[in-house]
Amino acid sequence: MTDDARMVGGGRRRDDRENIALRPKFLRDIVGQDSVRENLQILIDAAKSRSEPIDHVLFYGPPGLGKTSLAYVIANEVGVNIRITAGPSIERAGDLAAILTHLKQNDILFIDEVHRLGRAVEEVLYPAMEDFVLDIVIGKGPAAKNVRLNLPRFTVIGATTRLALLAAPLRDRFGAQFRLDFYDLPAMEHIIRRAADMLKIEIKPEGTTEVARRARGTPRVALRLLRRVRDYAQVRAQGIITGPVAGEALALLNIDHLGLDDVDRRILTLIIEKYGGGPVGLETIAAAISEDSATIMDVCEPYLLQLGFLARTPRGRTATPFAYEHLGFTPPTSPNEGQQSLF
Repeated sequence: MTDDARMVGGGRRRDDRENIALRPKFLRDIVGQDSVRENLQILIDAAKSRSEPIDHVLFYGPPGLGKTSLAYVIANEVGVNIRITAGPSIERAGDLAAILTHLKQNDILFIDEVHRLGRAVEEVLYPAMEDFVLDIVIGKGPAAKNVRLNLPRFTVIGATTRLALLAAPLRDRFGAQFRLDFYDLPAMEHIIRRAADMLKIEIKPEGTTEVARRARGTPRVALRLLRRVRDYAQVRAQGIITGPVAGEALALLNIDHLGLDDVDRRILTLIIEKYGGGPVGLETIAAAISEDSATIMDVCEPYLLQLGFLARTPRGRTATPFAYEHLGFTPPTSPNEGQQSLF
């Protein structure tokens, strides 16, 4: 199962298109990420007072936390146009050149999954970000000529879920870099209430809390679960989302009260039952449950680590006593108890 197929996965799904209308328009509409919001406000106000484009911005963190939404917010706050693209979509240097030459003064170029840009494309982007010029080579061999085109001053906003894969020269050209963290429960409840009002969904406070608790601190997941609970309530509860109704709907989707789904439980159960609580390597886990190791590392592990259910060690992943208790297992009385011999 890929992240796109999981209800609690932070990756974008086809049925998330309705979320576009629910995105915040301005910084005042954003709840949570207080430090990021305050720093962005200073960055925007300072640039507007100098009548300059804002510095290049990089957002990084787990998927579904609002990196794309923040790019739209910045464009709305500054009052400029925004051009959206993605790293895998820019296959050749000529593709990037075509995009850059169509930008106007102060425009924003948002590049999602910027770490997936090719090396040749990055070489074109470096002078464009630093000196606002585009170097084009015309012809081949001894007759080749280098033509330098001046570009209007613009802003690049990059987003990545894997900062470590971003080339250091490219990362250094982003003057402002912000990490987005999981949202706390009050922020998630506010996001769900706002979305419910916009979608004209009748939801009780306890229903809001029930959905928020299982949304893994991720707005995209919260909005996805809200739509599924809305469907359940319309069919079996006269369209009103109460605490019990939300709990029944999400239990039907195999999402427990902490937001763990079947994949999360399979990972923890494997480590506990088959490997005595660990340590066990990432590739071994991926092979045993038929999941991609990158999905486990980027999507499943961050939330399990935040809950304290999983620990990373030099020898591999281990399950903590909290994971034992959550799944109904008895924690080992000593670190080595229950670990299977490899010989």
